[in-house]
Amino acid sequence: MHVAATIPSYHHHRIYVSVLAIAKLKITTMASSSSRNSSGEFTTIKERISFEKDIKKSKFIAIAGSVSDDKSAMSFLSQVRDPKATHNCWAYKVGDQYRSNDDGEPSGTAGKPIYSAIATSGIDRVMVVVIRYFGGIKLGTGGLVRAYGGVASECLKNAPTCLVKTKVPMGVEVPFDLLGVLYHQLQSFNVEDMKQDYDTGKDDISMVTFKVDFDKVENLEDTLKANCSRELKFYKH
Repeated sequence: MHVAATIPSYHHHRIYVSVLAIAKLKITTMASSSSRNSSGEFTTIKERISFEKDIKKSKFIAIAGSVSDDKSAMSFLSQVRDPKATHNCWAYKVGDQYRSNDDGEPSGTAGKPIYSAIATSGIDRVMVVVIRYFGGIKLGTGGLVRAYGGVASECLKNAPTCLVKTKVPMGVEVPFDLLGVLYHQLQSFNVEDMKQDYDTGKDDISMVTFKVDFDKVENLEDTLKANCSRELKFYKH
């Protein structure tokens, strides 16, 4: 980001820093407990991936994709399901929230094994749809559990993953002539979505908003204090 700003002496100015809001993971109401993942980071898959396997003449195709809530999960399902298939079974996990569906298979033989594969993989914000084309040979309850859980597990095992950190929205109320100093510090923390608003109702004061990794907030505050060589007043909500 290129910012046009002068960096003058700032020993007689005061910066007021306020945290506007702590980022909240938006999770639509889903089947399971209402608790939320508060760790601030999670591992998810980078891209859609599939795995195919023939089991006793039935073809099983597992397709995994990243989802953020129930709405995006249902959208993903509509994109990948095959209406011509015998069954389109699925499960997804978003934090501690999850749903699963057997889509006509005996209760507990498809959706739950798929969910178990997700839970044991350590991957979050993910949905796995397993499409089955029946080949004429019944697998039995145990066989179905092994088939659905197995292909889902293999699919996730091959998926490229990444660590995602929660972003915290913050705001800094700062005098115009200190914008250069502020931007220099913020850029060193790789903040995102940096915006500036001059309409604060206060003379010569601008509001700069941005997002920073949840685990960098405290260090960011300490760094601003140290570089300004003065006591700063912080507000958190």
